[in-house]
Amino acid sequence: MPVAPPDPEQALLTPPDAEEATRLAYGIASAAAPPSGLTQLQRLLLEAIAKAMTEHPVSLQTFPNLSASELAELMRGRTLEFRSRIVQLMLLLALTLRPLPPEVVERICEYACELSVDDSMIDVAREFSAGSFGLAALDFERNGYTAAWHPDDASFLHSSRELQSAWDVSVTDPALARRWAELENLDPGTLGRGVWEMYQARGFEFPGVPGSAPPLLAQHDWVHVLADYGTIVESELEVFAFIARANDDLHAFSLLAMVVCLFETGYLRSGAGLFESNVGHLSNDAGHISVRLADAMYRGARCDDVATHSPGIDFLRMDWFELAGIPTEEVRRRFCIPAKSKDAVSAGSVGPWQPGGISPFQLNSGRAMAARLGRRYDAHGATPSPPAPAP
Repeated sequence: MPVAPPDPEQALLTPPDAEEATRLAYGIASAAAPPSGLTQLQRLLLEAIAKAMTEHPVSLQTFPNLSASELAELMRGRTLEFRSRIVQLMLLLALTLRPLPPEVVERICEYACELSVDDSMIDVAREFSAGSFGLAALDFERNGYTAAWHPDDASFLHSSRELQSAWDVSVTDPALARRWAELENLDPGTLGRGVWEMYQARGFEFPGVPGSAPPLLAQHDWVHVLADYGTIVESELEVFAFIARANDDLHAFSLLAMVVCLFETGYLRSGAGLFESNVGHLSNDAGHISVRLADAMYRGARCDDVATHSPGIDFLRMDWFELAGIPTEEVRRRFCIPAKSKDAVSAGSVGPWQPGGISPFQLNSGRAMAARLGRRYDAHGATPSPPAPAP
C-alpha cells in the first residue's frame, strides 16, 4: 500500500541521523542490486554519496534487505522531494549496470510506487533493459530536463537566431560569437575572463561559429570555472552531478543520468548536441570517481542564491554575461558554493588550471588554435595528467 507524503506542516525536514542514513542506504541498495548482488561500482558510489550527503559513513559490504514497504514506512515523514531523490539514487545505481536486468527496473518501480513517487526516468531505464536504446534516447528528451523547452526560453543564451530545440547549434551567429570573444577584455580573475582563458587553452570554439557547442551546452562551461572543475571526461561527470543536484527541478536528474549513460555504460551514443559515448569512466577508477561525483552532488545541494533568495539554482538557465565581469570568488559567494572536500581533492578532483584538468587532445587543440590565430599559446597553467608509471 503506497505511503502518501505527509502534510507540509508535519513533514520531517531535519537531516538524517546515522541510523536513518544507514537504513536509507540499505533500501536503495536493496532496490538497485542485480541478482548477483551490488557491483563494486554500485557499492562504492552509494557509500560515497551517503557519506557526502549525510556526513554519516555507511558500509555496504553486506546489508540486510529492506523491502519497499519497509523503506516507505521509514520515510513516512519525509517529503515527496526527499523521496524522489532517493528513487533517483536507485536509478543512478541501476544505470551503471550493463546489461540492466529487467527485474532491477521493476523492483525500483515497486519501491517508487510504495513511496508515492512517479519518475519518468524509470520508463527510460525500462527501455534500456529491453534493449530499446533509440526509444530511450527519445524519452530522455521527452521526459527529462529539456522536456518543456520552447524557443522563447533561449533569451538568456543571447542567440540572434531562433533555436528550435534545446541542444540546437547556432553556427552562423557572428553577434553571439563576438559577445563570447569580448570576454577577453574583462579583468583577470573575473568569471568571464576565466571562461575565455579556458576556451583558448583548449581550442574550444565560441558559440556562433562552426565547430562550437550548442549554446545551451556552453552554459555548463561557466560552471567548470565557477565550481573549479577541469575539462576531462571525469570532470564532466562532476560538473553535471553538481548542476543536476543544485536544481530543485527534479527533471534535472536526467542531466546526471545522461552523462552516466554516455561515459559509463554507453546506453546513449550521443547527448546534449555534442557529447559522444566514451564508456568506463566511472568503473575504471570507481573508488576515486565515486568520491568525486558524490562531493559534486553535495556541493550542488548546498548552493543557494543569496541575491534572489532562491534555494535551488538552474545553472544552465543563467544569464552568465550579467555575471561575467564579477570576480569568480565573489560569484562563488553569491551562490554559496562550498569548497571541495578533502576526500574529493585526494581522490583527484582538479580545477581547469591544475595538472590533470586538461586532456592532451585539448592541449593540442589549444596550440593549433593559437597558431591559426597568430597568438602565443598560453595554457594558463593547465597541464595533462602525467603518464601512468609502467607496471
